[in-house]
Amino acid sequence: MYTPLDSMGKVSLMMDLIAQRQRALGSNIANVDTPGYIRQDIDFSHYLSTMNSPLETKLSEKLGASCIATDQYEEQVNSANELLRIQENAILYSMATRRMSNIITEIKTAINVGK
Repeated sequence: MYTPLDSMGKVSLMMDLIAQRQRALGSNIANVDTPGYIRQDIDFSHYLSTMNSPLETKLSEKLGASCIATDQYEEQVNSANELLRIQENAILYSMATRRMSNIITEIKTAINVGK
């Protein structure tokens, strides 16, 4: 059964992932000229594919929220590509905040209808 609170948790996780990715991309740009620097990024598919897994849900209930792992890539940092990824991240953030706003509106509507 769908509840807005389930959806709110998923959007909250997505926003946490977006924030972590923004930090990783910012670190990549800051270290563009650092010799031997290994590029970092967050792969959303690792987290989003397990969001509905019963095992993941049971583990997170017992252990708490899992930490977000940063993937490391053995490739040279290209500032143009990193800026493109930051723009993609900004679009994802905009979508997530709109979804969270819609969820809150749904909850408010349900409360007002119940009065």
